[in-house]
Amino acid sequence: MQRRNFIRNSSLALIGLAFLSNKTLAQLLADPTWKIKMLTDTIGVFTEKGGTILFMIGKEGLTVVDSQFPEQSQHLIDELKKRSLLPFELLINTHHHGDHTAGNISFKGLVKNVLAHENSKANQERVAKEKKTEEQQLYPNQTYATTWSQAVGTEEIAMHYFGAAHTNGDSFVHFKNANIVHTGDLVFNRRHPFVDRSAGANIKSWIQVLDKADKTFNDKTIFVCGHAADGYDIVVNKKDIGAFKNYLSKVLEFTAAKIKAGKTKEEIIKATEIPGAPEWKGDGIDRPLSAAYEELTNG
Repeated sequence: MQRRNFIRNSSLALIGLAFLSNKTLAQLLADPTWKIKMLTDTIGVFTEKGGTILFMIGKEGLTVVDSQFPEQSQHLIDELKKRSLLPFELLINTHHHGDHTAGNISFKGLVKNVLAHENSKANQERVAKEKKTEEQQLYPNQTYATTWSQAVGTEEIAMHYFGAAHTNGDSFVHFKNANIVHTGDLVFNRRHPFVDRSAGANIKSWIQVLDKADKTFNDKTIFVCGHAADGYDIVVNKKDIGAFKNYLSKVLEFTAAKIKAGKTKEEIIKATEIPGAPEWKGDGIDRPLSAAYEELTNG
């Protein structure tokens, strides 16, 4: 019976493929797992596995923000080499997490400089030593403390550190002329965030960081966030930044109310929704609730 069903199903699959045109079949087989979306003629976003990558194809060279994992970063490198013969000038890390920096190693010998906040570099080195993956790292050779700005061809890139948030080393990366900001994991679009308390994360401070971003960037700024829930875009606007800030506030309010009512951490993280921020759904609600509980109880 199983053999008969296998033959029948295989035959149906072949019949289905037969109805596809040669062009459609070729596109189906060649469709890459990664995607590139151009935001301007020279600036685009790369998505595959891990945090979103932003890149710029400049007249003097290539700039890349974040690197996902080695396999994914190699996909990006190969594609950019098809589009430009110019060298990789600068690789920026928004923060240290592996889904944003593990792919740095693919740029070894290719990129002139790697840049991140000083705490991001320290965190990357610490985690690599703990996990004994030091040989798999390409660390930043340049760091900054509060702000950094430099002309890169006809574009000016600025980096801002506003304080502890998702970690204690998160940067906003602003392509000023294009008015595009890579937020890294400072913004999760309708997805419950990871709050890395082992790396100095603080939700109350995170809210203040987003307040500073609101004052720094204008209503026309295009934001590229590190992660988005299924069905939501990684390209967002200032209203989405405000919505995420409201979500974080509601996480703290909800957790504080439950603590006051005598609820345990285990009881609190069983919640299925954050009151006042119902758009944030799905798995992972325990992550911010656990972090909020620990922050509010000094746990």
